[in-house]
Amino acid sequence: MKLLITIVVTFFAGMGAGLGTGFAGMSAAAVISPMLITFLGIDPYMAVGIALSSDVLASAVSAYTYGKNKNLDIKNGLIMMASVLIFTVVGSYISSLVPSAAMGNFSVFMTFLLGIKFIVKPVMTTKESMQGISAKKRAVQSIICGVLIGFICGFIGAGGGMMMLLILTSVLGYELKTAVGTSVFIMAFTALTGALSHFAIGGVPDLIVCISCVAFTLLWARIAAVFANKAEPKTLNRVTGIVLVILGVAVFLFSVLA
Repeated sequence: MKLLITIVVTFFAGMGAGLGTGFAGMSAAAVISPMLITFLGIDPYMAVGIALSSDVLASAVSAYTYGKNKNLDIKNGLIMMASVLIFTVVGSYISSLVPSAAMGNFSVFMTFLLGIKFIVKPVMTTKESMQGISAKKRAVQSIICGVLIGFICGFIGAGGGMMMLLILTSVLGYELKTAVGTSVFIMAFTALTGALSHFAIGGVPDLIVCISCVAFTLLWARIAAVFANKAEPKTLNRVTGIVLVILGVAVFLFSVLA
């Protein structure tokens, strides 16, 4: 019975995380962690580690799918990733010096609001208009935005995927598919770093839970990424928005249950 409950919980956790990753470059931790904590009673620190390990393959396969469809900006993605990783550490250190940075629900509300934004005001930027910005300006913007995203992630401990998607589309002017492709590319590396550090500190996780989460997240991320790359921009905006709104509400309800 316990095994059945584990499979059911990890299936739905993986489905939510995979759809969020494949459609919107969202971190699996936002969905998987609260579900594992609420329904399986897993230690919060370990739950985040499992969620991050689920993120690695799901983000990597999504990035591959977006890259194959020429919807990935690797050059500026690498620049931004370096800034994100460095300033995540800086933000984390400063956070440890500040008493009670109580912003735990930040990523949940951001997920919901970003979903509403994509439904009401779709991102209709084209690749042609993206290419109108000079390479030097884009590189500088990537560094500045990476610093901002990394600091917020480290200081608050959440919201990385959502912050990246918001900044890539609203600030850097990326069209939606390229924004998601670049976001999951960066997330694959940041999730790997996070997962390894969590398991190095916290020890080996429950292997059945971990393998199930990784497998189900990977499956649904692949399905979402294939669909997203074939969809028309307006359809993709709406589907992405709906997925984000549902996930935002669901994660909020899980946190209330917990």
